[in-house]
Amino acid sequence: MTTHPSIEQHPDLAEMRTRFERVTSTPRAQAVEALALITGLYLAASPWIAGFSGLTPLAINNLIAGLAFCLCMSGLGSAYERTHAMAWTAVALGAWTIIAPWVIAGEMDTTRTVVSNVIAGGVALCLGLAMAAMAGRNRESRV
Repeated sequence: MTTHPSIEQHPDLAEMRTRFERVTSTPRAQAVEALALITGLYLAASPWIAGFSGLTPLAINNLIAGLAFCLCMSGLGSAYERTHAMAWTAVALGAWTIIAPWVIAGEMDTTRTVVSNVIAGGVALCLGLAMAAMAGRNRESRV
């Protein structure tokens, strides 16, 4: 009977994990992750902070989108080698947050909702792009 070494012990996998570890241990990556968590928490709480909790559909949307953004971006810091593709999900959540006041049924596009969502969505979109760029830069350094 022949024994095969585990995929976990493959040299290419170990090298890739080391590279991803370097990407997430930089001050820039840590700052992006911290800002992303703050942005996600603000987005989740924004209906009560900005005062539009009475607009229930948008309040629920922001709560879900904010928590999803937090979960998505927090996974990037702890397991970047397995979750770096989720940075594009964060970009999509940021874009959705920007357009949500106009897309969700009802009169959701008040000044408070638009300002809050456009700023939070823009920040979320930029942070998602920053995290995705870190993954891309890592891929380019491999070649």
